[in-house]
Amino acid sequence: MKRILLSRPMPPATIRAAEALFEVEIRNSIKPMTPAEIRSGLAVFDGMMLTLGDVVTAEALQDFGRPRCKMLANFGVGYNHIDTEACRAHGVTVSNTPGAVTDATADVALTLILMTCRRAGEAERLVRSGKWEGWHPTQMLGTHVSGRKLGVIGMGRIGQAVAQRCHFGFGMEVGYFNRSAKDLALPAQRFDSLTDMAGWADVLVVAVPASDETHHLVDAAVLGAMQPHGVLVNIARGDIVEEAALIAALQSGQIGGVGLDVYEFEPKVPAALIAQENAVLLPHLGTAALDIREDMGAMAVENLRAHFAGEAVPNQVN
Repeated sequence: MKRILLSRPMPPATIRAAEALFEVEIRNSIKPMTPAEIRSGLAVFDGMMLTLGDVVTAEALQDFGRPRCKMLANFGVGYNHIDTEACRAHGVTVSNTPGAVTDATADVALTLILMTCRRAGEAERLVRSGKWEGWHPTQMLGTHVSGRKLGVIGMGRIGQAVAQRCHFGFGMEVGYFNRSAKDLALPAQRFDSLTDMAGWADVLVVAVPASDETHHLVDAAVLGAMQPHGVLVNIARGDIVEEAALIAALQSGQIGGVGLDVYEFEPKVPAALIAQENAVLLPHLGTAALDIREDMGAMAVENLRAHFAGEAVPNQVN
């Protein structure tokens, strides 16, 4: 029976599914694996179910010709923490869990849009502080979302799900920045320039995968092109947004607000960002619903099963 490591405590249904097929060891920590643990795992286990922060680099693999570990099933859609090219060179298959996360992540994007535009985080802090003095006509005036312009960076599954919710739910006009044109189920304008779209949009949502090409895609120039009331939302990966430039834009009033579920140096969140009242900050809740996490686990286990059965891996990425 193949030996599989689960790098974090997983939902009970995921553990049961894995144990029905494999000899399973569960790493009893919620923190990412250390480089030493990654190297040990590559040598000791036949496969590993990894997740966000479990970094597999070319350096970690360089001590191996072909490691014992032949399969890395990523628990999550984003896999920029795994060097897929290095894995391929060392005979290691990598998979992810697309599809299962789409609706849940899009829902969190809507949560952040509404919370940021309507100042909900700031408002809740006011009530909890005991300093609220009652309703009045100019109390905490925010931005009305309905009928506004939405700019989506990356019109993949999640980007399209966000656009559909915003257009059909709130009557928002949709624009998008993407490498290629998309055949969409809603009217949308494609922009060739990200700065042009940033200047056009009232709300800018980052939904593009993380890669070398998208690192700091949203930089000082993009933030500088946004309207003073413009809101930025990131539900993709933290390093797509240049965090220092974002903090500067918030401090100077260059943009109206930001809603973040991810951070450039996660889980570290700069004190300067926390200090901004117009920043809504969530602890990476994109897929934080039990049924979604169970679906992700089922996909990851199926990817492992297929690999060791000699079948095509449904969600192979390398």
